[in-house]
Amino acid sequence: MKIKATKEEMEQGRNFLKGDLWEKWGRLERDQENDIPPPPIQEPYPTNSDLIDLIEPQNFSIGNMPLIDVINRRRSKRNYTKEPFNLEELSFLLWVTQGVQKIIGERLSTLRTVPSGGARHPFETYLIPLNVLNLKPALYRYLAVEHKLCLIRENLDEPFKFERTLVQSAPIVFIWTTIPYRTEWRYSLLAHKLIAQDSGHLCQNLYLASESIGAGTCAVGAFNQVLMDQFLGVDGKNEFSLYCARVGKVRMHKPPQKIREISNLNTR
Repeated sequence: MKIKATKEEMEQGRNFLKGDLWEKWGRLERDQENDIPPPPIQEPYPTNSDLIDLIEPQNFSIGNMPLIDVINRRRSKRNYTKEPFNLEELSFLLWVTQGVQKIIGERLSTLRTVPSGGARHPFETYLIPLNVLNLKPALYRYLAVEHKLCLIRENLDEPFKFERTLVQSAPIVFIWTTIPYRTEWRYSLLAHKLIAQDSGHLCQNLYLASESIGAGTCAVGAFNQVLMDQFLGVDGKNEFSLYCARVGKVRMHKPPQKIREISNLNTR
């Protein structure tokens, strides 16, 4: 039986998108103003964790496609070849979406490869690489500060059956969780709209970066919230899954004729 949304529910959703709360900015009591220490810029991990080194950004030799070509080619792509990724390509995609360029102060905040309201960056990146050379399929978390992978779980079969369609034919799956308090600490009630906006920033970077190395991306927002959180091992309250995307190699093709014509006009 289908459920029809009420007018009140639709109105609540629309109000979430509005910027009315900014009028309350000067009157909001915020933890930052109360000298409460900020939350960690990255979730801690056990000292005995199995860490995997990634290729450092200064050593990247990929991603050099002209931006106009990348944008012309960008589409959500769901069909992938069986060609594997290498570690440099994976390192590039991780760094482009959440890479840390600078740590501000005593680890108060970070500047990264994507924008974020107040430089709060309220996300953690989880990764399932199913077809990456010399990297066993498992659940990992990207440690953006160290630019390393942290092994979370090797067994993917049982816990991930509920989202089998998500990983079907996908060499890599990105899953982003949010830790709302990182943004709430500074913005209080204004934080949640900013978090939603910020998630679009990082996923668009994944789209563009994938295109630049001959790969394709398809963002996925439809997943079982409770089961996804259980699979990742997060509590579903202070940290919960927000967004995910499939990535795979694709057969390169020329952009549609009309797009090429427009591009040529812009370059004359």
